[in-house]
Amino acid sequence: MDLALIGVNHNISPIEVREKVSFTESMKIDGCNGLLDKYIDEVVILSTCNRSEIYIASNNIETSIEEVKSFYRDFFNFPQIEEYLFIKKGKEVVTHLYMVTSGLDSLVLGEDQILGQVKEAMIFSMELGFSGKVLNRLFMEAIGEGKKIRTNVRISEIPLSTSYIGIKLLRKEMGCLEGKKALVIGAGKISRLSLKYLCEEGLDKIYLTNRTHVRVKDIFKEFPCLIPVEYDERYSLLNNIDIVISATAAPHTIISYEDMPKIEKELYILDLALPRDVDSKVKDIENVVLYYIDDLRKVSEGNQQKREKLSKEAMDIIEKDVNEFLEWMGSIRVDPVLKSLNERCSDIKSDTMEYINRKLDLDQREKKIIDKMLSSALKRVVREPIKNLKALEEENMDNYIEMLNNLFEF
Repeated sequence: MDLALIGVNHNISPIEVREKVSFTESMKIDGCNGLLDKYIDEVVILSTCNRSEIYIASNNIETSIEEVKSFYRDFFNFPQIEEYLFIKKGKEVVTHLYMVTSGLDSLVLGEDQILGQVKEAMIFSMELGFSGKVLNRLFMEAIGEGKKIRTNVRISEIPLSTSYIGIKLLRKEMGCLEGKKALVIGAGKISRLSLKYLCEEGLDKIYLTNRTHVRVKDIFKEFPCLIPVEYDERYSLLNNIDIVISATAAPHTIISYEDMPKIEKELYILDLALPRDVDSKVKDIENVVLYYIDDLRKVSEGNQQKREKLSKEAMDIIEKDVNEFLEWMGSIRVDPVLKSLNERCSDIKSDTMEYINRKLDLDQREKKIIDKMLSSALKRVVREPIKNLKALEEENMDNYIEMLNNLFEF
């Protein structure tokens, strides 16, 4: 049994291609059934926003790879897909999946979400019978590897997003954010992330404002604890809060030096916009502490370098564990011949017991004793050859398997 992986991912395919070969659950069922009908032994489909990957185990791997390539073309009616498909075989498949579960093949190095997605893909195929001994073991080992890397290397604990870094900086400078009040200006992705992190910090009140009301409706559904504020009232709120986070797409500053009121207590302003939302002269106002995105980017870039350094440590661990899995893969190559040997021993025992029972008048106790003695004797005959066969190097194993098949006429 050999392994292969055929698919597309964010490394080589734009989103316009990835979205065309994305699987729903019902499509996974149809796809796996179709591939198993093509005499592929085992299938797992991993489909996320960044990847569409089909993992297969097969006794005729080259033919099976061509079947999967044809499947992508026909199933999605997308002839051009072959330009974007990548193919991995054997050790490359194991290494790739271990890297995926460890977050080393993610758009954001070290991210955690992919581990749960891989687990869901495995459970889906296991429960519906699309995967078997090889892929089940591969995916379980890969999930364990992802957990191991996160525990030992902790790549994901080094933050990259400027909103996360900015809020952690505020917590460091202010001592604690619990019980504080904040105003978030803007309704884009950065603002949403900022709201998520602020909510985790246990603030007393979080206000939200935006120039247009249309974009904030969904945000209030996602964060029902938010307090809406009219955009024109943003300045009047400044003396009642401790933090301002601004992340709009405005082409000009939205907090000007001239319109700022006298600030009576310490106010931290985090400007995450580009171009900047806050007039640079605002930092000269008494009691105002102003941070721009560039103040945080240096931390983010430094953290990216730290993650890359840690990823090299992770790859050393992965390389060792990949080899261990491949050793197991090598050992199961002898499974069919071992099964045949055990079946032959079972047949010999049955024939022998049948002969003894015809010739001797034995009670149940005596039959059980003889049955056990026969089983033990036959196991002793094959135990050492089986142990030696499993210990063979892969290149010699096929020759010995063929020899045994010929000798015993399996």
